[in-house]
Amino acid sequence: MPPGPAGKGTGAHGEMDDSSKEALMEEAPPRYTESPRLPCIPHELKSLLLMVALVVVALVVVNVTFLLLGLHLSESHAETVLRMTIHGLDGEGTPQELAMSKKERTGTFAVRDGLNASATVVYDYGRLLVGYRSWRHRACYITRVDKDNFPGLDAVTETFQRRRDEDAGDKAAPLADRSILGTTINILCSSVPVFWA
Repeated sequence: MPPGPAGKGTGAHGEMDDSSKEALMEEAPPRYTESPRLPCIPHELKSLLLMVALVVVALVVVNVTFLLLGLHLSESHAETVLRMTIHGLDGEGTPQELAMSKKERTGTFAVRDGLNASATVVYDYGRLLVGYRSWRHRACYITRVDKDNFPGLDAVTETFQRRRDEDAGDKAAPLADRSILGTTINILCSSVPVFWA
């Protein structure tokens, strides 16, 4: 009985044919090629590149830190100026109503002008101007201020009221060119003459 497919290679011929062994031995094993390598970078150059990268990162961190610190300081300065403007340099005085315009960079305050009258004071932080209009008098007054020394609201009000009282008998010439005024002060003083204080 001939051996079946399951019995092939079993029995007396339990080993592989010698011819098939020789055929396998004659074939060389497959050759694998190395993956292409990057050119070798010397250790000194690697160290130099690492140092340059660290210096660049450190500079970026320092710049961002200083920018954020500057932003914080300018915000704190603006808050201090606003607080001084509302309460005066000594922190005394009555709190005032404030309207802010970030687009125009102005602050508008309603202040008392005598017993039963009010006036409006506008701080124009962009143009470094302060405007004053009393609602019982038909005139506006403006003055230039120093960027680093904005006067307090009480001082500004007193200065403008003193100037208005001095001008009562004087015939000062009103401001002819209103282009130097910002939008807020122009609107405030649109129907009355404007004088320098």
